[in-house]
Amino acid sequence: MIYLDNGATSFPKPEPVRRAMASAMVSCGNPGRGGYPAAMEAVQRVYGCRETAAELFDCRPEQVVLTSSCTHGLNMAIRTLINPGDRVVISGFEHNAVTRPLHGLGAQVTVAGRRLFDPEDTLQQWEKALRQGVDAAVFTHVSNVFGYILPVAEMAALCREHGVPFIVDAAQSAGSMPVSLGEWGADFIAMPGHKGLLGPMGTGLLLCGRLPKPFMSGGTGSESQNQDMPDFLPDRGEPGTPNVAGIAGLAAGIGTVRRLGLSRIALREHREAARCAEDLKKLGFTVFSGPNQGGTVSFLPYMDCEEAARILAEHGIAVRAGLHCAPLAHESAGTLETGTVRVSFGPDANSDQTRAFLQAARQLL
Repeated sequence: MIYLDNGATSFPKPEPVRRAMASAMVSCGNPGRGGYPAAMEAVQRVYGCRETAAELFDCRPEQVVLTSSCTHGLNMAIRTLINPGDRVVISGFEHNAVTRPLHGLGAQVTVAGRRLFDPEDTLQQWEKALRQGVDAAVFTHVSNVFGYILPVAEMAALCREHGVPFIVDAAQSAGSMPVSLGEWGADFIAMPGHKGLLGPMGTGLLLCGRLPKPFMSGGTGSESQNQDMPDFLPDRGEPGTPNVAGIAGLAAGIGTVRRLGLSRIALREHREAARCAEDLKKLGFTVFSGPNQGGTVSFLPYMDCEEAARILAEHGIAVRAGLHCAPLAHESAGTLETGTVRVSFGPDANSDQTRAFLQAARQLL
């Protein structure tokens, strides 16, 4: 199988990730719940993951809250910053992990910047919305549908200039592009463990520039007599028993990313995505591509997108078709009625993958 669905999850997981998870399952107890060797081994594994993540994302280890997914982290962050009825500005390329929690809170949402691969328009519309007055902002780093890299550093600077707290969704950038809690000055940055960070599913990180409101309440192994959640990080955001085996795997995945190097990963993904987009255009498909694009390309086949993905799968090519849990992004691009076929490269991107995909894509003609 030629796997080109890294926007959904990285696959297969690196060998160090598999080894770390297996090791944790036979050596780790419950962290913070005892002083015996197995419990202390778990403490070390969990803290090691925080340290590794903190070094990559420019923050302190205690600012790294371990979550079950990026969606989990986004919900915690959104419910911290945003109250029912608040005015919130978002980009035109947000995932349902952002839009559904905002809808559930009854937030007044302004969508700013809906032109693909046009950072100047994004910034102009973003500043306009901020000037009109909002209570908070939420924006993605990279569109999960089209690979558009938003100008997050500039958007963050505008939020700081206008005194607007903000959340960054780094679901499609963590592990392939620089992400910095310190430099951006974000209130929160959420990311999954299972995509660019190469960890297992069921893991994620929430980088916290402030204390989050507890998303759940329960035991933390600290301040057991206190019936409120602890008022310090990371305990405030981590009730219950952590997924130690998953966290050990995530630490190994982050370590793999650091060894490969962000710049090398980004170069490989971008190079193959650009080659893929250019050759799809030559075949006559409608392709969504442009400057400021990462390792993801969407295109329209001459048939139903789901059918196209099925045909590609028959030829050993794994891609994703449909709305990709991001109807707002499709609305911005004019593809809400059709969806797209999405090709998303990973850290192993290479010309053989692209060549095999393009050969199979010819069957769609």
